[in-house]
Amino acid sequence: MKILNALIVDDEPLAHDILLTYCQNIPFISIVKQCYSSTEALDYMREHKIELVFLDINMPLLSGLDLLKVVKTKPQVIITSAHQEYALESYELSVIDYLLKPFSFERFLSACNKASKQSMLEEQANPSREKKEDNFILLKFDRNQINVSLNDIYCLEAYGNYVKVWHKDICQLTANTLNKFEELLPNNRFVRIHKSFIINMNHIASIKNTKITLKNGEVVSIGRSYRKSFINRLSESKIFIN
Repeated sequence: MKILNALIVDDEPLAHDILLTYCQNIPFISIVKQCYSSTEALDYMREHKIELVFLDINMPLLSGLDLLKVVKTKPQVIITSAHQEYALESYELSVIDYLLKPFSFERFLSACNKASKQSMLEEQANPSREKKEDNFILLKFDRNQINVSLNDIYCLEAYGNYVKVWHKDICQLTANTLNKFEELLPNNRFVRIHKSFIINMNHIASIKNTKITLKNGEVVSIGRSYRKSFINRLSESKIFIN
């Protein structure tokens, strides 16, 4: 089941606590950011891909509904509000569900299941990058967006809130997560070998014990919990350890 990167947008800290507690019990929901205003959320969504938003309505400066009207790339939205009078207008803006505070975990889970089902339907209608096996990926370095050839990528390394992308003869930082790259990159070429590393299997120069040397000279370690799956991938790819 696909994991949905989710955003909480609510000006009440208690609402955040409840949603976080609920989401800890739903394995396909990953809270990647908590915002306490619509303007903060709008700024974040301009720079990051969000698949699901838990959205309050009554907030200062910009209401939740106003946020939906101005955001360019609209994610799936579950309204979490104490006011039922906005329900009709919300559904006209194509929200997935409308939860009236206080709501139970069962009701919350039902809404999240709707979002998960909708996400799967959209994936089937619009095949993902892995299925298309595109030869390029659009990455943002500093303020520039660059089409990077997948063939040129040697490896990717987690670096705090960024990812180091080693491609051609350079290394550049992009604001993203290694988990997101694991979803985006075609798994017939790229494999996670460590909690902090994804490598391009076409660029493996040699393997010795738990060390992999890539064709650009980088040496990366195979994480203990990734060894078995990596060996299986080597076998499937007909790449053998000397």
